[in-house]
Amino acid sequence: MEVETLAEVEVLAKPVRRKFTVEYKRRIVREAESCKGAGEVGALLRREGLYSSHLAAWRAARDRGELAGAGSRRRGPVPTPVDPRDKQIVELARENRKLLKRAERAEALVEVQKKVSELLGIQLDRPDEKS
Repeated sequence: MEVETLAEVEVLAKPVRRKFTVEYKRRIVREAESCKGAGEVGALLRREGLYSSHLAAWRAARDRGELAGAGSRRRGPVPTPVDPRDKQIVELARENRKLLKRAERAEALVEVQKKVSELLGIQLDRPDEKS
């Protein structure tokens, strides 16, 4: 009788991208700059589990001044601060529309009153004909 052995199914965790703090990057760049002997930088990178591309990118970031700040910069568009005058303009425009609608209704009511008075034969006093 032949027994089949089932291969164990191993579920691997999804790898997570490493994130390095600004302080850590600065420390590694300083240590790499202080290395004088041959192979010391390579030993530092092996000890820390880093690639030479990390060191090159961090040196470039330092030269651009990105490692001088306290934290990392957020990516994406820079939010523009809201001007309080813009908010006031929006509020005034809304109030203007509301008042225009109200004035149009009032004018329509006056027109209806004029027509009703004409139909009923009632004489209305004209504002320009004051006695």
